[in-house]
Amino acid sequence: MSDETTSVAGGPLAAAPVHRDPLALVVRFQSLIGLVLVAIGGVIFSPRRHGEILFLAPDNMANIVRAVSETGIIAIGMTFVIITAGIDLSVGAVLGLSSVVTATMMISGGFGLIPTVLAVLLMGTVFGMIQGMISSRFRLEPFIVTLAGLQAARGLALVVSGNQYINISYGEGPGLAPPVFAVLGERLFNNTVPVATIVFIVFAAIATLVLNTTRFGRYVFAVGGNERAARISGVPVSVVKMSVYAITGFAAALAGIVHAGQFNFGSANDGMGYELTAIAAVVIGGTSLFGGAGSMVGTVAGTIMLGALANILQLNNITPAMQLLATAAIIVLAAVLQSLVRRREGLGR
Repeated sequence: MSDETTSVAGGPLAAAPVHRDPLALVVRFQSLIGLVLVAIGGVIFSPRRHGEILFLAPDNMANIVRAVSETGIIAIGMTFVIITAGIDLSVGAVLGLSSVVTATMMISGGFGLIPTVLAVLLMGTVFGMIQGMISSRFRLEPFIVTLAGLQAARGLALVVSGNQYINISYGEGPGLAPPVFAVLGERLFNNTVPVATIVFIVFAAIATLVLNTTRFGRYVFAVGGNERAARISGVPVSVVKMSVYAITGFAAALAGIVHAGQFNFGSANDGMGYELTAIAAVVIGGTSLFGGAGSMVGTVAGTIMLGALANILQLNNITPAMQLLATAAIIVLAAVLQSLVRRREGLGR
């Protein structure tokens, strides 16, 4: 869409009103619209107990945001990648690997909290960077590279863990994790707000600033919008691509640390399917699968919307299979709306 101008009595051009495409506006704010609709549906269809709407109960709200914290952290990282028109299927496996390494370093290795956290975050960042480098250097589809990365991360997690759960016990001495690590499973502010949710919100805030206020953020949008034009304009495309996958690897590692802290164990099977939930949150949040458009606020809203929807269905004893079908329908609807907008703007086929 472009601004239209008209000549007025031979004088200077006056701007005519810009007619925004209603469908484009819906797509732009689809996550917020969806979140409002899900919240309304939650109030309407929520079971009652002693006159109280269970969906709105403070404990239930806390459960929703706690449940989506890990996938939300991953989705924040995934937003960078999808804006560049990429994809990362390895994040769920990297979460599992990170939870295993976190538990192993503290329980078997005797490492303290800070060395463990720094080592795991560095591991995830390097893992993601390598995937971005391979994809960019050899011009391979990110789907293929990160699918291989998924298998590699799962295999490494199985090797490290010996295909066993690594339980985390707290205390002082050999075979015990630092008690402070247990704070990730607790709630603050009168036992209301989960610490994992605070990590999610802080990470989202930092990512929002990076994406919207830095040169790197502008480069991310430029690469996704038109990679060839970005390269001609002097944007270091390969560096940007490696960087966004490094961010996603960092996010998956952070989620793995949070996961280990919340559930007090590490397992090679942790994080299965998380990549699909994260991608769903990003797409529902309005980030274009075609690249060049997206927002962190939308991703956060999409993440919470999926969590609220799952919670409503659980409160009404709807089977997990129906929950998956409902999520799938929402993803398809979001993707269809994006495609329709591109066609109306002359960007699609």
